[in-house]
Amino acid sequence: MPEFAHQLAIDRPEEIALRDPQRAMRWAEVDDVLNRVANGLRAYDLGPKQRIAVFAENASETALAHLGGLLGGASTVPVNFHLTADETAYILQDSQTAVLFVGPETIERGVTAAAAAGVKTVIAWRCDAVDGVTDWDEWLAHCSSEAPPLDIKPQPNLLYTSGTTGIPKGTDLPPTMFAGGDTIAEHLEGLKKNRFAQFGTHLVVGPMYHTGPLSGMRLLVAGIPSVILAKFDAEATLATIDEYRTESAVMVPTHFVRLLALPTEVRARYDVSSMKMVAHTGAKCPVDVKAAMIEWWGPVFTDAYGASEVGTTCQISSEDWLTHPGSVGRCIPPFSAHIFDDDDNELGPNTEGRLYFEDATGRGIVYPNDPAKSAAAHISPGVFTLGEIGYVDADGFVYITDRFSDMVVSGGANIYPAEAEQILAQHPEVLDVACIGVPHHEMGEELKALVIARNASAPPSGAELLAFCRERLSHYKCPRSVDIVEDLGRSTMGKVNKRTLRAPYWVGQN
Repeated sequence: MPEFAHQLAIDRPEEIALRDPQRAMRWAEVDDVLNRVANGLRAYDLGPKQRIAVFAENASETALAHLGGLLGGASTVPVNFHLTADETAYILQDSQTAVLFVGPETIERGVTAAAAAGVKTVIAWRCDAVDGVTDWDEWLAHCSSEAPPLDIKPQPNLLYTSGTTGIPKGTDLPPTMFAGGDTIAEHLEGLKKNRFAQFGTHLVVGPMYHTGPLSGMRLLVAGIPSVILAKFDAEATLATIDEYRTESAVMVPTHFVRLLALPTEVRARYDVSSMKMVAHTGAKCPVDVKAAMIEWWGPVFTDAYGASEVGTTCQISSEDWLTHPGSVGRCIPPFSAHIFDDDDNELGPNTEGRLYFEDATGRGIVYPNDPAKSAAAHISPGVFTLGEIGYVDADGFVYITDRFSDMVVSGGANIYPAEAEQILAQHPEVLDVACIGVPHHEMGEELKALVIARNASAPPSGAELLAFCRERLSHYKCPRSVDIVEDLGRSTMGKVNKRTLRAPYWVGQN
C-alpha cells in the first residue's frame, strides 16, 4: 500500500510540501524521508512505550522526525529546546525514550542528557561529526525507502508540563487533539477531518514543542503544505504570509503584540489577505490587542482555550468575540463549565469563582506516571481545574478574570514559580522569596521575584540574583525582575497568598 505522499507526488509533482528557511522539499522527497524515518525507527527496539524524543529548534527535520515517528508507530516526546541537560535527562528517563533526535543548537546538551538517561541512540541533523552521534543524512541513507505498513496502531505524543513543584509530568496528547484510529491508515483519514485541513498552506510560527504548533505541523500528513519559521520575527512572519500565501496558523498573544508593534508603513508593505484561519491559544488575549488584530486581518481568529492535558475546552469565533469581548468562548464537547466558591458550592451565572470543567467522558486530566497529581486536579471524577478564576455569563460564554494557581503564562509558555523560588532560596543573601506573575506588554505577564534579604541594610542586587538563577535554570523559567521587600505576608502555617502579592502590580490592567 503506497505511503500517503506517494499519490500527492504524482498529483502535485512541483508543489513545495515542506519549507523552512534553509530548504524546500517537494512531496516526493517528503514521502521518501518519512518512509525512511518510519522504517529506521521500526528497526530499533524502542521498548514497551515505543518512545522517541525530539529536542531541537524548529526545522523541517524536526517535523519529519515527529511525523516519521508517528508513521512508524512510535510515541514522540517533544522536548522544550530551552531546557538544560539535566532537565532534558529527567524527561528522557521518565518517558523511557529510546532514541533522541537533536539539532545543531541542542546537540551538546542532548548528548549530555542522553548519556545521563541511558539513551544509547542520538541522531543529529545539520551538525559537525560528534563521537557516538549518528548523522541524520547518513542514517536515512541506510534506512529502507519502502512504504511502511499502515496497519499498525498510531501512538499519541507524550507531552511534558510542569507541576507546582516544578517537576515535569508527562501527559498523553488528549483524545480531543489526537485523530486516533486503530491503524495508521485510519489515523491519516482522521487527520483530514481537522478543521485546518480545509485550508491551504499552514504556517508554523511557534516552537514545535508546544501543543498548538505541533498539531499544526501534523497537517503535512493530511496533505497540507507547511512553511516552518525557525524563530518568530514579526516582519518575517508578514513577509512569509505574503510570499507563500499561507492560509492558516496557530499563534499566541505575544505574536499579536509584536505584529501590532511594527510601524504602520511596515505593516502596510505586506499582503495578509490569504490568511483564512488563525487559532489563538496559549493565554487570554488583551481585549485591545484582539480587537486590533481583527480590524487588521479580518474575522479569521478562533480562540482555543484549554491546556495540553485536555486540549481545547472553550472556543470562540471572531464574530462571537466582537459581541462578547474578552470571553474565551463557550465550552465545546465533551466539556462543560462550572464555577465554585471556596467551599466547593456551585455558583450561578455572572458570579466570579473558581473555574472548573466537567469532561463528559470522565477522563479529565491524566498524568500516567503520577496518579496523585491527576487526582489533585479534580474536585470530583471528571471535574477538573486549570487553576483559574472566572465566570460564565447567561449565554454560556466563559470569562477568565484571575488565577488561583501559581502558574504564570508568559508568551504562551507555562512557568511555575516554585522552580525559581527553590533556586533563589539557595542564595546565601536571600532570607525568603516568592515569585509572582506581573503584567508585561508583549508577553502578557512575566515572572518577578519578591525577595527578603538576609541583611536588609546591604541587600543583593537584582542583577546578581538573576544571574544566580540563570546559571542553574533554563532562562525562560527565571524571573525577569527582582523587588527587595520587607515582608511576604506568610501565614502562621508558612503559606504565601500569591493573589494578594500580585494585586498591586495588576491595578488598572484588563
